[in-house]
Amino acid sequence: MIPDGALPPEVTAVNGPFWAGSAAGELRLQRCSSCGTVRHPAAQRCPACLSPDYRWEAMSGDAVLWSWTVLHRAPVPAYAGRVPYLVAYVRLREGPYMITHLRGDLTELSVGMPLRIVFEPAGADRAVPVAAVVQ
Repeated sequence: MIPDGALPPEVTAVNGPFWAGSAAGELRLQRCSSCGTVRHPAAQRCPACLSPDYRWEAMSGDAVLWSWTVLHRAPVPAYAGRVPYLVAYVRLREGPYMITHLRGDLTELSVGMPLRIVFEPAGADRAVPVAAVVQ
């Protein structure tokens, strides 16, 4: 959950379907209609071929841990009560990377360990994707 006082992610015309999917418990990302590249974060053009044509697709939610760090200082005052906390860099099965929080048993982390994208409430009509350790 986003702590009280933290800024919620901005919803724009470009990323609106991502946040609508998250609120529905579904990881939705853009896939280029020209070359098939799946991208995150949302963008108006494909980073691989520069095509402006894309569609939104539901992804598997499967990921692996690529890297992580533990934050001992809050980046904004709203997170002061949460330190230390872990931020992970994960690779989604469909290819793109995502920076997110990591949940679950964090005592035995290793690069390549399986993760699952789950969603935590972030206000009345919003949810944020987080990576959960697969047990």
